[in-house]
Amino acid sequence: MTQFTFDAPTVIRTKRDGGVLSDAAIDWVIDAYTHGRVADEQMSALLMAIFLRGMTAAEIARWTAAMVDSGERMDFSDLRRGGRPLALVDKHSTGGVGDKTTIPLVPVVMACGGAVPQAAGRGLGHTGGTLDKLESIAGFTAEISKHQIRQQLCDLGAAIFAAGELAPADRKIYALRDITATTESLPLIASSVMSKKIAEGANALVLDTKVGSGAFLKTEEESRELARTMVELGTAHGLTTRAVLTDMSTPLGCAIGNAVEVAESLEVLAGGGPPDVVELTVTLAAEMLDAAGLDGVDPAQTLADGSAMDRFRDLVAAQGGDLGQDLHVGPHAETITAPRDGRMESIDAMAVGLAVWRLGAGRSAPGERVQPGAGMYIHRRVGEPVSAGEPLFTLYTETPDRFEGAIAELDGGWAVGDAAPPARPLIIDRITSGD
Repeated sequence: MTQFTFDAPTVIRTKRDGGVLSDAAIDWVIDAYTHGRVADEQMSALLMAIFLRGMTAAEIARWTAAMVDSGERMDFSDLRRGGRPLALVDKHSTGGVGDKTTIPLVPVVMACGGAVPQAAGRGLGHTGGTLDKLESIAGFTAEISKHQIRQQLCDLGAAIFAAGELAPADRKIYALRDITATTESLPLIASSVMSKKIAEGANALVLDTKVGSGAFLKTEEESRELARTMVELGTAHGLTTRAVLTDMSTPLGCAIGNAVEVAESLEVLAGGGPPDVVELTVTLAAEMLDAAGLDGVDPAQTLADGSAMDRFRDLVAAQGGDLGQDLHVGPHAETITAPRDGRMESIDAMAVGLAVWRLGAGRSAPGERVQPGAGMYIHRRVGEPVSAGEPLFTLYTETPDRFEGAIAELDGGWAVGDAAPPARPLIIDRITSGD
């Protein structure tokens, strides 16, 4: 039998015209792009076609599996601590503004007896990346060897690392999505998240699926569909998977950026910090521990007694970081003040995310350096009283010519009114396989 030979224009045209890509076409295009036989321009066109036309459930499953197969799949099943297999569990957020939860969450789970192989990513679009944030710690590196990952899981209970050889097709596609306005696509989000998580070697996974203006998918209906899609993808690959729907209509916490978010995470680990960051950290930790079969431990207690902070210090030191050095915050600052007395009526997460991106915390070209010190601090949260002339937002950057664009993004993204708006729940729902 003659084997059919695919080409990029035909695959692009099929999806552009609303067709369904065959398993063989998906396998070919993922492999060809990974190995440089399909150009960035061609994959960009295909991503836009997928963005506009969508994918069937079968296409998403095959696209995900092809990206998993583009690299190695880690296996930690042989690792033991105290003679017992590690309780390997991970968490992933679909991307939020001010969402630094991974930073306090991983040491909380470590302190409760879990082991977290955390393949983390960089910023995507208006959302910040865990690696960009952690690399604002002097000396910290996520470029660690497989041997070191295994050693840290056994000795410490966690490793936070760049995906590296895990799903290398996704690494290339992820970078393209960041600069081609194709981030907000359910098939591309689901396959990107799950290809890395399936490949990284955990036994259980909790997904923090964001809902609201600062999420990639804006409506609760879309976010529920994304959560269900990812849960079923994980379950089909033997991964105990559940999702939590959380509100992202306003930024999480008060700090948005890189170094400023690490500083706020340290406040949480010290037993303080914004209540919403603490609530989400504890909620996700409880879900992770339950999914991993660990019970009888209270994640909130690890924040109160300092054990999570101790684990974080150990983890950072193991990966070359020095928490004894001051975190670098941008030397140039601009403050936006309240125009009147009243209450903070709204703060739009998307506007804040784009403003921080303009300040230099994100990328507009592949491989572009982010500014560790770029960010924003929100002085008044939604519902809190404000007085005319008091600071509402402080913006930080290393390059002051960025202020104009950042302030323009923020303009219209917040309001002071006469009364506090109705409170919105942070935790909206949870989704398990079969829901």
